[in-house]
Amino acid sequence: MELEVIEAGEIRLRPFSVADIPWVYEVSLDPAVQRYLQIPIPYRMSDADYFVREMAIAAWDRRQRAEFVVERAGEGVPLGRAGFGLDGSGAAQIGYWMDPRARGRGLATAAVRALCGWGFGTLGLGLIEWRAEVGNVASRRVAEKAGFRYEAILRQRLVHRGVRVDAWIGSMLPSDLR
Repeated sequence: MELEVIEAGEIRLRPFSVADIPWVYEVSLDPAVQRYLQIPIPYRMSDADYFVREMAIAAWDRRQRAEFVVERAGEGVPLGRAGFGLDGSGAAQIGYWMDPRARGRGLATAAVRALCGWGFGTLGLGLIEWRAEVGNVASRRVAEKAGFRYEAILRQRLVHRGVRVDAWIGSMLPSDLR
């Protein structure tokens, strides 16, 4: 899969580079990120290195993931992350997080919309799924504003810090993208 940049008005989504490792480390120390993401605690620089090199860059090359850094167009300052886990059959699972300094401005919603548009158009996806631990209201708000349809609570579907937790699930089809 060819590396791409997605231009979307006031934001752009670009592939990760090794220069993003310190920023990923910094954001991953945020209590909200640690509360809802399945990341190692304590979080170390080596964990950020693994995420960027293996889960973002190498997984892109293997066509398993499409991970992007969200930036304000023309500024080059990382604001967040949005990406897909690709299942190889025309479906993807979306994930995203924002730097605490960039939250509450609609940037995550804009990034999710842009990523989904790219996924349906460029990748030819037929379905994008969103999941979040029940209680992650910020993630659910972004998903719904972006056009995902909330579908259900999946009982004990996620494992978070070794404990099974309920998950909200939603989906988006190409016809749902506003």
